[in-house]
Amino acid sequence: MKILIKNGRVIDPANGIDKITDIYVENGVISEVGADPDLEGVEMEVIDASGMCVAPGLVDMHVHLREPGQEYKEDIESGTLAAAFGGVTSVACMPNTDPVVDNEAIVSFIKTKAEEVGYVNVFPIGAVSKGLEGKYLAEIGEMVFAGAVAVSDDGMPVVNSGLMRRAIEYSEMFDIPVISHCEDPALGEGDMNEGAVATSMGLRGISRAAEEVMAARDILVAEAVGGRVHIAHISTRGTVDIIRKAKERGVRVTCETCPHYFSLTEEACLGFNTNAKMNPPLRTADDVEAIKEGLKDGTIDCIVTDHAPHHPDEKNCEFAAAKNGIVGLETSLGLGIKNLVKTGVLTMSELIEKMSVNPSQILGISKGSLGEGKCADIVIFDPDKEWTVDITKLHSKGKNSPYDGFELYGKPEYVIVGGEIVINRGELMK
Repeated sequence: MKILIKNGRVIDPANGIDKITDIYVENGVISEVGADPDLEGVEMEVIDASGMCVAPGLVDMHVHLREPGQEYKEDIESGTLAAAFGGVTSVACMPNTDPVVDNEAIVSFIKTKAEEVGYVNVFPIGAVSKGLEGKYLAEIGEMVFAGAVAVSDDGMPVVNSGLMRRAIEYSEMFDIPVISHCEDPALGEGDMNEGAVATSMGLRGISRAAEEVMAARDILVAEAVGGRVHIAHISTRGTVDIIRKAKERGVRVTCETCPHYFSLTEEACLGFNTNAKMNPPLRTADDVEAIKEGLKDGTIDCIVTDHAPHHPDEKNCEFAAAKNGIVGLETSLGLGIKNLVKTGVLTMSELIEKMSVNPSQILGISKGSLGEGKCADIVIFDPDKEWTVDITKLHSKGKNSPYDGFELYGKPEYVIVGGEIVINRGELMK
């Protein structure tokens, strides 16, 4: 397919571009970037992007696709469909499936299944430890050779400091990041953020120290061995401060946060709203402000969704028994525009950098760029067009979102993956 995208505001932070111009796509790659390319007589699809932003497809490096083993919650087909409708053209999927992604065979299965039924690019993340049990290292090398782009025991903390050290040292051999689920289990027992709201609801509180203690430990371990670590889904002011100071010391640490940590507080749990129950839990207004500060000053590198679909029965129950997590692939861009760009925390270019460029660089994948010769993964959206979240219309199998009825901005109008139009004027093409 040959595609000409005309008159759009091309935002390409990787190449320092933010201007009105054209992009020509041919044979799955970006062939030319510049106004009025000489294409007389060429048969092609023309997209008029006037008034819209044209950006590299979003890269979400923290997604739970649930397959294999938990397809009643989500599968590769439904999860990647949700990603496409959210403007996400590449996802990295976490290994806490059933069976766990801790060997070459399961990594290969995910890649093969994604090629068969996926709507976007899928990059598997392997486990740090066998079975996520935190006892023995998984076969990291074999998983990397099969296509894993990182390792993580996400959903379970690596409690054993020696095992975390070995994981960081071993991963250095393959130049992949270790993604740390920072939680001290002894401090993390509870239902929501520790504080007045939890007390008023009669629920057990989770100390912010549960996250901060483990973040500090993993940073110190990485610093001691000269390795690198990526801190997942940070939510507190303390964690932001710890990472900021580590970066000032030259520690090779990167980190991510999620839209819910800059758009919601613990008060979203009032009324025992299980769709606001997650791990780490929603925090205070001061923590939300700290997350925004960390995004603005560059302490926080990436915005991810931690997309965690669940069956309705796993959320429609008492708060303490409900599963942690929310779906987020279809709302992440809109929440970023509304809460960060419209409020002046980030420019649109900085938002795209944190949602596309930086995740690509951390994972070492060739995405997040609109440079000539690059794979044509592109999202086109109107940043001023409002839309209303309706959870019944989400394309994920999971409908567990606290954003039902929220007014957001920038729903993708066109999504191009590998040079093929997947979303056309907001509708699925294939």
